[in-house]
Amino acid sequence: MKLLISLFLVLFFGLTCSAQKIFSVQYANQADVKVFVVDYENQADLKVYKVKYANQVGKNNGKWFFTEYANQADKKIYYVDYQNQADLKIYFVDYENQAGWRDKSKQHLMY
Repeated sequence: MKLLISLFLVLFFGLTCSAQKIFSVQYANQADVKVFVVDYENQADLKVYKVKYANQVGKNNGKWFFTEYANQADKKIYYVDYQNQADLKIYFVDYENQAGWRDKSKQHLMY
């Protein structure tokens, strides 16, 4: 019985902890998505929370883990200098429960 409960808890928490593995590239032509970091939350398409551990990865919900190497990442991003160059505008939030999409029409960019 303890094994069954333990298995359930591991599966439950494994499915609820969701993020994406991201790698920041040096050149725009290496990127899957070009992003611009906005100054205010209401300007963003996606509010991003940086998770601490790679095992928290999962779905497309704004929780990102930054990898050390490009081949470990689900998506490669490039930070652009101007808002009009970006495919996606992001805002980094302080708390996990603040992360998420504000403009769901751009959600396909991170799948």
